[in-house]
Amino acid sequence: MLFETMKLAWRAITRNMLRSFLTVLGVVIGVAAVIAMVTVGNGTTAKVREELSRLGTNTLFVRPGQWGPGRASVEAKRFTESDVVAIQEQISGLRAVAPINRSTQTAVVGGQNRSTSIIGSTNDYLLSQDWTLANGRSFTSAEERGQAACIIGDTIRRELFGSGNPVGQVVRIGTVACPVIGVLAAKGQSGMGDDQDDAIIMPLKLHQRRIGGTTTISSITLSAADGVSTAKVQAQVETLLRERRRIAFGKEDDFSVSDMTQIASAMTGTTALLTGLLGSVAAVSLLVGGIGIMNIMLVSVTERTREIGIRLAIGALEGQVLRQFLVEAVMLSLFGGISGILLGLGLAYGVVSLLRVPFVVNPTIITIAFVFSAVIGMIFGYFPARRAAMMKPIDALRHE
Repeated sequence: MLFETMKLAWRAITRNMLRSFLTVLGVVIGVAAVIAMVTVGNGTTAKVREELSRLGTNTLFVRPGQWGPGRASVEAKRFTESDVVAIQEQISGLRAVAPINRSTQTAVVGGQNRSTSIIGSTNDYLLSQDWTLANGRSFTSAEERGQAACIIGDTIRRELFGSGNPVGQVVRIGTVACPVIGVLAAKGQSGMGDDQDDAIIMPLKLHQRRIGGTTTISSITLSAADGVSTAKVQAQVETLLRERRRIAFGKEDDFSVSDMTQIASAMTGTTALLTGLLGSVAAVSLLVGGIGIMNIMLVSVTERTREIGIRLAIGALEGQVLRQFLVEAVMLSLFGGISGILLGLGLAYGVVSLLRVPFVVNPTIITIAFVFSAVIGMIFGYFPARRAAMMKPIDALRHE
């Protein structure tokens, strides 16, 4: 009986293929949008986790001010070199302590120039950020005391020096003629889409004196030794800095110390939230598609009134007529759901390929989208089917 009902429903659907296609288009778009949004979001989240894991779980970031939604402080005083020395001498279990100042400057080599990120730090910066040198060397003690020298990222090497060897050549940064002593190994884009190789590292004292014009430090990156708990190091650093910055008991810190676990949790939580919101917005089009199915099914019932009357007159039961139109609506919706899943996966694959993030398929969301499309067909197809089943045979046969 069900097979015969499906054959009748398929015959009615294929009778007008263009109208049937336009009917399910809303469901196709809705399912495709949900699948694509969630898949791209999952890929972005996986990329963020991968990039953060490269820095290791033993890295901590110390910044002035309290950071978070609505909490960034621009009034908190920056750190000093004595703060860095105190951390190095009084906190045990540290592998690297890297003071950092950043700015954006134009780097010039001959007739080529490029606006890039200038990082003032020490050799500990390479250690804390897990950077390796593809060519050249790190800073000498004389250079760390302020002698001009710089280490460039792979993007700077490619854009300003081409295929030549940049080591030994000079790059001008503002008014500083900076000899290139090393080239960093390529890392590529970060999880947030930034080019990690588009940077130049110079000694902190050189940056302070010739670029930043300040003796303060904007942030400090710490790397705990293997086997040392970052939570323990974090607590020690917070206690030390509260003492040095003379923060009274009960007062909120005017600095923040965060480890990679906290940062990873915050960033992946944000991407997951955005994925959920985008998926919810896309799901609204499924409801629009359901309304389209209901409208066309109502038109179909009106067009086939005489057919319904004949079926009822020769003995068809109301339940059989109801089932016929309900199965037709569900088949339309399921066809739209399957097409939407294939289209959504195709779109997601194209987008993640462009963004260079992993293609992470979520079977759960695919199942939910498929089941939801079937439920949409049942809900929005029931009223037209019920209307057809409740017709009186004599009135249906008189319909023109």
